[in-house]
Amino acid sequence: MMGPMASEETRAVPTRTATPPAGGGTAGVPRPQETEPGAHRPRAWATRLVVVGIVLSALNLRPAITSLGALLEEVRDGLGMSGGVAGLLTSVPPLCFAVFGVAAPRLARRFGPAAVVCAGMAAITAGLLVRPYVGGTAGFLAASALALMGIAVSNVLMPVIVKRWFPDKVGSMTGLYSMALALGTSVAAAVTVPLTDALGGGWRDGLAVWAALAAAAVLPWLPLVRDRGTAGPREPERDRGTARETERERGAAPQQAPLRITRSRTAWALAAFFGLQATAAYVTMGWMPQIFRDAGVPAGTAGVLLAVTMVMGVPLAFVIPRVATRLPHQGPIVLVLGVCGLAGYAGLYLAPAGGAWAWALLLGVSNCAFPLALTMVGMRARSGPGVAQLSAFAQSTGYLISIPGPLLVGVLYQRSGGWGLPIALMAALMVPQMAVGFLAGRDRTVEDEATR
Repeated sequence: MMGPMASEETRAVPTRTATPPAGGGTAGVPRPQETEPGAHRPRAWATRLVVVGIVLSALNLRPAITSLGALLEEVRDGLGMSGGVAGLLTSVPPLCFAVFGVAAPRLARRFGPAAVVCAGMAAITAGLLVRPYVGGTAGFLAASALALMGIAVSNVLMPVIVKRWFPDKVGSMTGLYSMALALGTSVAAAVTVPLTDALGGGWRDGLAVWAALAAAAVLPWLPLVRDRGTAGPREPERDRGTARETERERGAAPQQAPLRITRSRTAWALAAFFGLQATAAYVTMGWMPQIFRDAGVPAGTAGVLLAVTMVMGVPLAFVIPRVATRLPHQGPIVLVLGVCGLAGYAGLYLAPAGGAWAWALLLGVSNCAFPLALTMVGMRARSGPGVAQLSAFAQSTGYLISIPGPLLVGVLYQRSGGWGLPIALMAALMVPQMAVGFLAGRDRTVEDEATR
């Protein structure tokens, strides 16, 4: 699947040489590659549109999930869900991300990444608008899957778009869209309950209102839909003709061999790290408000506590990628985030209501493993095609790994009648997350491992 795309991009997409980080290290920076003769810099308006599109799209990558988490009890009552079915509902996001995310590189090659992300935002809009009103659990799950399909392809293509449009700013641009993602996540968690009350108290209207934000994210990508490349707007005909003539003069560009991504230990470590951090994130987004509510915290405050957890990612999601790209090994960051997670789970187990704000802050820091994982996707491959292949593999495999977690938490909660066992499970999973994250943080690339 990836081989033809890699060859096309290698031939057609000019790559800018990245500036090494301070200190002389090479971690996180694509190794220098020659710029195509006659290369054409993207037009300024297109670059600005891409930045706006990235930010608006990132804002929409989690409200479908956190808005539901804030109203999960009302949705369960309204649709007659058991705890096990609610656990299945919280497992739908990683399932959709795994199933649909793997198709993103193929779709991007066929239609162009801008068109795929644009379609993804339209799918989110339709899914969020329809799901509260279709009636019944099955219809709710199907409409949620439509929205999550749009999120899945955008998840995979965001690192690809950043790598191609901003190859010398991977850390800062990853930080920007991770920050926007965290902002959208936290805002949805914080305002869904009061917004629902303002709209009359019906959970259906409180969920459907987020479709408006997704609709706004469609607009910046529309002028770029016809672009089939991954680096920027199509070149004018005279530029493409000149480039083809130049290529004939110097001989055909060598094709890049497809990566045998499954032979890379780093790719597997990154996929496992991605999956375990996703497990923690979706359990947090889906169940943390319920943990606090069962401990006696009011529903509105429980939503704000989830928002606090998510809002920690706003500043840290910008800082962590920038720090990570300047380190030869990202393992120490992984360990710090993991220790914060262990402390947060210990607090939830021992005194969920008494120290609620502290546990929310600690788990918010721990959840910043997500922007770190995205940053490492860009750092562990040298080329755009390599990033696309690694991103699809790590995210799809990782989300497959994460599917059982939220479902198991729901089952344990229902069977045990409390949160002790589910919280113990999440704390236990933090240990392998730290181990594989440390391995994924080593200074190496999948090209070195997967082409041997």
